[in-house]
Amino acid sequence: MLLHYNPPRTPYLRILYQDDDLLVLDKPSGLLSVPGKDPKHADCVIRRANLVFPSAKIVHRLDMATSGVICLALNKAAHRHLSMQFQERQTAKRYLARVEGHLKEQSGSVDLPLICDWPNRPKQMVDHDRGKPSLTHYQVLDYEQDATRVELTPITGRSHQLRVHMLSLGHVILGDRLYAHERAKARADRLQLHATWLQLRHPSNEEMMEFTASCPF
Repeated sequence: MLLHYNPPRTPYLRILYQDDDLLVLDKPSGLLSVPGKDPKHADCVIRRANLVFPSAKIVHRLDMATSGVICLALNKAAHRHLSMQFQERQTAKRYLARVEGHLKEQSGSVDLPLICDWPNRPKQMVDHDRGKPSLTHYQVLDYEQDATRVELTPITGRSHQLRVHMLSLGHVILGDRLYAHERAKARADRLQLHATWLQLRHPSNEEMMEFTASCPF
């Protein structure tokens, strides 16, 4: 539930790439990808995009608190093609995060099934009996004072996957309003998670394309 939804107004729409089929944006933290049920939660990526590109449709989503690269389709054929790529895991994504503490291993993987924690939704949780397979690779980039800057590569695309997988390692993402304890929550004014890189095939010519958005933290 969003008690105080106040998405950033500037930049209103940051375009990374645009052609007849694709619209790639750099979503700010605090903005929904799609509208919520409450009319107060109408402001979102797709609504802002539709003001300039009326045919734009969402292909995939980023959590409200997550910033970075998000791709939209500008026609029906492109939407079908791109949606299938995401569904069949033919795309590749990388994220940057700052997590609490120092990860002991320089690299590794988290392979834990996830399911919605219904009494506490929208939170997700690990469930070995009912959860959907979820896999994340990680690579340490740098150590800070009681924090680690880490690159995260999700192989699956479950809701809150990166946040719960880091939590499962005992290194919650700083600024996480849903999963962090008070100390880690207070160490950043936003979730320290950014979608920095996306690779996909162009829906018209099958050319492999890469898009990047610089990390704001």
